[in-house]
Amino acid sequence: MVISNANSRPIWLVTESSLAQFSAAQSAAARAVLSSQTFNAERHRLMLLPSEAGEPVGAVVLGLGALESLEQLRWWHVAGLPDKLPAGRYYFADVLPDRIRYQCELGWRIGDYRYLRYRAAPTSSRAQLEPSGGDPSEQAERRASACNLTRDLINTPANDLGPAELETVMRDLAARHGAEFRSIVGDDLLGANYPLVHAVGRASDRAPRMLELRWGNERHPRVTLVGKGVCFDSGGLDLKPAAAMLLMKKDMGGAAVAIGLAKALMERAAPLRLRVLIPAVENAVGGSAFRPGDILRSRRGLTVEIGNTDAEGRLVLADALTDAQSDRPDLLVDFATLTGAARVALGPELPALFSNDAAVSQTLQTLGDHEADPVWPLPLWDPYDDELTSRIADLNNVSSSSFSGAIFGALFLRRFIEAGTSWVHFDLYGWNARERPGRPVGADAQVLRLMDRYLAERFG
Repeated sequence: MVISNANSRPIWLVTESSLAQFSAAQSAAARAVLSSQTFNAERHRLMLLPSEAGEPVGAVVLGLGALESLEQLRWWHVAGLPDKLPAGRYYFADVLPDRIRYQCELGWRIGDYRYLRYRAAPTSSRAQLEPSGGDPSEQAERRASACNLTRDLINTPANDLGPAELETVMRDLAARHGAEFRSIVGDDLLGANYPLVHAVGRASDRAPRMLELRWGNERHPRVTLVGKGVCFDSGGLDLKPAAAMLLMKKDMGGAAVAIGLAKALMERAAPLRLRVLIPAVENAVGGSAFRPGDILRSRRGLTVEIGNTDAEGRLVLADALTDAQSDRPDLLVDFATLTGAARVALGPELPALFSNDAAVSQTLQTLGDHEADPVWPLPLWDPYDDELTSRIADLNNVSSSSFSGAIFGALFLRRFIEAGTSWVHFDLYGWNARERPGRPVGADAQVLRLMDRYLAERFG
C-alpha cells in the first residue's frame, strides 16, 4: 500500500542489482542525472531527481548497496534519510511487503530522533514521512516512540535525572495508562526489606528508592521487568578513574529500557499482568558509603561480602529480583548495563543474553536477528560459580579472577533466582559509540524492540 498526496515526493529504494531496471523506467532527464553523478546505488547514497515540471526535487533514490533484494533491508538502511532530505513530505514509493514497510518506517522514525533539551529549538523545518497506514505504521510508531523515550532518559545528564526524577517519569507513565504505582524512599527501604538498595544509595544526598508499576488484568500471564536504575555510578569508595566516569549517566540504561518497554506494552494493550521494578540509586562517595569488606544482608537473606563497591548494580538488582518472584511470574526479565566485560567480549552493539531457559534464549536470539535488534547468548557456566565464594559470607559480589566478568555478574544474579522461575538477564551497553547515518553517538534502546516482539509472539 502506497499513500501519497500531491505535495509529497516518492522515495525509491534501489539495490546495485536492480539499478539498471530502475533507470530504464525513468525519464530521460532522470537518467541523465543518474548517469552524470555516476550513481551506482551505493549503500546510503542519495540522489535527488528533478520533477517533470523542472522542480529540483521530484523524487528521491536511495542506494542500498549489494543487498540481493529488499527482503534483506533493515531499518538502519533508511535511518539517515531525515537528516539528508530537504524539508518536505515524502513517502516510500515501492509496493513493499508489510515487514519491509515496517523496517522503513521504523528506520525513518528512529533516524528522526533529536535530543534537544539543552539546545535552542530548531527554527528550520524537517523532512516528514507520509505513513503508509495499517499495522506496520502503528507498530513502527509505537516502538520508535518507546525507543525514543528510552534514549531521552539515557541521554539526560545525572544532574537532571537522579532517583527522584526517574520516579517522576515512571509515576507519570503509570498515571497515563491507569497503572498502579508505588515508591519506597530512603530509610523506609530498610523497613520494607530492601537492604542492598539502601546500602548502595545511602551515601548520596539523593535518596535511593524502589519504584514499582503494576498494570493489566490479574488473569493474564504475569511478566515482570526489572531495570538497573543507577542514575550515576562513581564507583563508590572503589572510585572509578575520570575517563571511566564520563558515560556513567547511562548506568540507568537498564531502567530506561524497562520503562520504554512498559510504555510500548501498555500502549498496545498487551494481554499481560505487567510488573516493573526499578531500584533507583546513585552510587556516591560519602561518610555513609558502603565499604570494601562490608558484609551486607540481602532481601533474600543471603549475606554478601563486598569485594568491590563498583559492582553495585548486581546488589540493587539482587533485592529487586528477589521481590520480583513474590507473585511467581511466568517470565522474569532484567535489563542492566552491568559489566564492561560484556563489551570486551561482544562489543557495544551486541548485548549479552543469559537465561536459565535454553528454549527462551534460542528464540530471543532468532527474533533479535529478524527484528534487527540482536543479542548473543553467553553461558551461565556452573564451574565458575564457586569463584563467588566468600570465607565469611554466603557469597562475594565479585570474583578474584580477571576473566569472564559478564558471566560472574550473571551467576551472582542467579543466586537470587528461585528454582522454577523462567529468567532472562540482558547485559547491555545502552549507547551507540560510533557515528553512522541515522545512528548518532548517544543513547541506544537495545533489546526493547526484541522484547516487545517476543512478548507479542509468546503471550499475544
